Amino acid sequence: MVEPDRQALDVHTGRRAVLAGAAIAIAAAMAPRTARAQTFAQTAPAHRIGWLSPAAAEAGATNLDALREGLGELGYREGRNLVIETRWAEGGSEQLSSLARELAKLKVDVICTAGTQATRAARDATSTIPVVFANVAFPVQQQLVASVAHPGGNVTGVAFLGPEYGKRLEVLKQVAPRLGRVGIIYNPENQGSVIALDETKRWAQSLGVALEPYRLRGPHDIEESFNAIAKSRPDAVMTTADPLIASYRGRIVAFVAKHRFISIFPGKEWVDAGGLLFYGGSIREMYRRVAVYVDRIRKGARPSELPVEHPVKFDMVINARAARAIGLTVPSSVLMRADQVLE
Repeated sequence: MVEPDRQALDVHTGRRAVLAGAAIAIAAAMAPRTARAQTFAQTAPAHRIGWLSPAAAEAGATNLDALREGLGELGYREGRNLVIETRWAEGGSEQLSSLARELAKLKVDVICTAGTQATRAARDATSTIPVVFANVAFPVQQQLVASVAHPGGNVTGVAFLGPEYGKRLEVLKQVAPRLGRVGIIYNPENQGSVIALDETKRWAQSLGVALEPYRLRGPHDIEESFNAIAKSRPDAVMTTADPLIASYRGRIVAFVAKHRFISIFPGKEWVDAGGLLFYGGSIREMYRRVAVYVDRIRKGARPSELPVEHPVKFDMVINARAARAIGLTVPSSVLMRADQVLE
C-alpha cells in the first residue's frame, strides 16, 4: 500500500480551508446586500394608479378610502406594491383637464375617476391608459362607453343605470303624501347630472310633483342656490349623485336642517352626516368594485372587454334623529321597509 504524501495532503487541506473561509466571508459580505435587495423587491411599488376627482381631498376621502380598501383585499398595499397618485380639483371642475394630463404624463398604469367630469377629462387626456370610473350615471348616453356589455376604447367602470331618481321621488311621496314641489340641486357642467335631472323630471310628471332645479357648479353658486331654495320653500330637497356636489355635503345637510326641509340623498354618507333619507345603491361599494377592475386590467384584461357594472342592491336608510328635529313623523310602512334606521 502506498502511503499518501502527508505534506501534499496538508497543503491540499489548508487550501480547501482557505477557499471555504473565503466563501463564508463573501457570503457574509453579500448577505446584507441580498437582504436589502429582497426587502426592496417586497416594498418597491409594482403598480401605479392615478386618482382623479372634482372634489376637495377632505370631502372625497371616503371614496378613495373605499378604493384603497378594495385594493387591499386583493393584495395591494401602498408602500409595498402600490402607489396612488392623487389629483383633486378642490370643488372646481375647471381644473380636471390639466390634472388628467398630469396623470397621463406620469404614465400611470390606470386612472381611477370619480364621476362623469373626471372620467371625460381622463378619457380626453389619454387613449391608451385604462380609465376606470365610479359614480357615473348613464355612461352610454354620455358617450363614455359604446355599450354596457362592450365598452370599447379605454374606459369602463361602475355606473348608475337604473331609475334611482324616480324611486327617490316615490320614497319622498310615501314619507310626505302631500308633497307637491321638490327642489333638486344639480351640476349643469356635468352631463351625467343633467341627464339625471331630466330623468327625475320624467318621473316627477308621472307622480304629480313639480321639480325645481338649482344649479351648483362650485363655491360661487352655493350661497345663491341656498338663498333661492330658502325663498321658494319647496316641500323637499334632493341632489343628483354628483361628486362635486357631494364635496359640499356638510354645508347642504346643515342648510336643509336649518330650514327644516324634508330631504333625500344619493349616498348613505349624507345620512351619516345628518341628512334625513337615503335610497339607492352604495356609492362606497362602487369604489370598492373599481379595485376589481384595476386588478383584472393589471392581469391583462382590456377595458374595452370589461362590461360596465351597476348596483344590484338598493338600500333605504332613515335618520330618525333628523326626522324628529324637523317634526316629521315617518310612516310605519316606510320604517318597516328601511334597511337601517339611525337613532
